[in-house]
Amino acid sequence: MTVSVGRVGIWSPSFAWNAPDAVEAAVELDELGYGALWLGASAPDLRLPERLLAATSRIAVATGIVNVWAVEAVELAAAFHRLDTANPERLALGLGVSHAPIVRTLGRDYAQPLRYLDAYLDALDAAPEPVPAASRVLAALRPKALALAAARSAGAHPYLVTPEHTASARRALGEAPLLAPEQKVILETDPAEARALARYNLSYYFALPNYVRSLRTLGFDEDDFADNGSERLIDALYAWGTVEQIAKRVAEHHAAGADHVAVQVIFADTDVRNRTGRPARAQWRALAPALL
Repeated sequence: MTVSVGRVGIWSPSFAWNAPDAVEAAVELDELGYGALWLGASAPDLRLPERLLAATSRIAVATGIVNVWAVEAVELAAAFHRLDTANPERLALGLGVSHAPIVRTLGRDYAQPLRYLDAYLDALDAAPEPVPAASRVLAALRPKALALAAARSAGAHPYLVTPEHTASARRALGEAPLLAPEQKVILETDPAEARALARYNLSYYFALPNYVRSLRTLGFDEDDFADNGSERLIDALYAWGTVEQIAKRVAEHHAAGADHVAVQVIFADTDVRNRTGRPARAQWRALAPALL
């Protein structure tokens, strides 16, 4: 991969970066030493990555992800070229097919999504200002998507996964491609409070069928999906507790074959269902000594 993302980065939803201290938060992440900042549900105009790249000097910025149904490939390639020229080897273009309910809000038919993504990558290759395969990463969960990521990009960025998924993804990808799973974490030692926050967060993803199908392949079933998540499911997807306990889960991903782990802090001040929030600066600061 042309972009160095390091061993650990931060995943944060794009809507959180409307906060007044957004630029200051990005500068602090850069200074703390995190390898990359992944911006969830990235707008295809890439204006947010542009703003954060301009404010920082070292940290990589990755889209996590741009929905390929939402923008023409030529337009996205031109936006990428503009940013990459100004900030060489600091922007990773994360791409994915999103989910049927989201794509239908765009007036698109969610048919044969992997075939559509493959054709989209052809269009990025053929654009007047192409996006190199080594600068792009694909959201991928299951074997066919992982195979496409290995063949046509720098690697895969699985979301809402466990270390067991990371191990199977590494086997599917082979040794060379980048494997950068996202891991949700909660800095809360009270089990009831941690799991309640996790369940509220997870309820959003139960409406997105790609994630539910992925979780089924990991051995979870209807009992695990009831009441916004069984304890078994919550504890598998969310690393909660002390800094040391969270660092242990990140280490499990690395031991399973991850090159990079994108840590997403879940906390009360950021709400994915209502798209409100702010950067988790205090938590990122607390985690840095154990993760970096």
